[in-house]
Amino acid sequence: MKILPALLLFVSVFLGTAFTSNVPTPYKIGDTATDFKLKSVDGKMYGMSDYKSAKGFIVVFTCNHCPFAVKYEDRINDLAKKYKSKGYILLAINPNDPAVQAEDSFELMKVRAKEKGFAFPYLFDEGQRIYPQYGATKTPHVFLLDKNRVVKYIGAIDDNVDSAADVKEKYLENAIAALESGKTPSPETTKAIGCSIKTKK
Repeated sequence: MKILPALLLFVSVFLGTAFTSNVPTPYKIGDTATDFKLKSVDGKMYGMSDYKSAKGFIVVFTCNHCPFAVKYEDRINDLAKKYKSKGYILLAINPNDPAVQAEDSFELMKVRAKEKGFAFPYLFDEGQRIYPQYGATKTPHVFLLDKNRVVKYIGAIDDNVDSAADVKEKYLENAIAALESGKTPSPETTKAIGCSIKTKK
C-alpha cells in the first residue's frame, strides 16, 4: 500500500512539470530579450535585428481600446520621435487577441495609426507569442533594452496616467538617461498601470 502515495507524488510532479514547462519565464532585469519579427500596420515585418546601429530599444506593449493606452498615445509618439535621433528605437506591440477585444484588430490598428500619425512601427502580436516571453501584463507596459537586447528597465512610462503636464517622475526617460551615462537605472522596475492583456481563457 505504501507504493500508492509514492506513485501519486511522481504523477503529480510529472504532470506539474508537463503543464508548466511551456510557460515562458517573464523577463527580469539583466535578461537578454529574444528578437522577434512582427507585422506592422504598414504591411512590413519588423524586429530589432533591422536596426543594426541602434543604441537601444523601447518595447511598448499597447493597444487601441484601453483608456490608459489612449492617454499615453501622444506621449509614446513623442518618445519615438525624441529618441530615434538619439539611437533608441521604439517598437509598439499590440498583444491583445481581437477575438476577445474586436477594437484591437489589425485592420483597426491601421486606422488608429493613420489617425494619430504614429512615428513608430505599430506591430501585431499575432498568436500572442511575444508578450508572454516578456511577461507583459498591462497596456501600456514598457521594456527598455540596451543595444545587446539586455533588459534594463521594466514598468511604466511615467508617474501620471492622466496628465502629461503633471508628471513628476519620467521613469522611462530617466532610465534612458542612466544608460547614456553608463549608469544603472533607478528605479529599474516600476508598476505598470493599465488594462489587462486580452486573451482567451
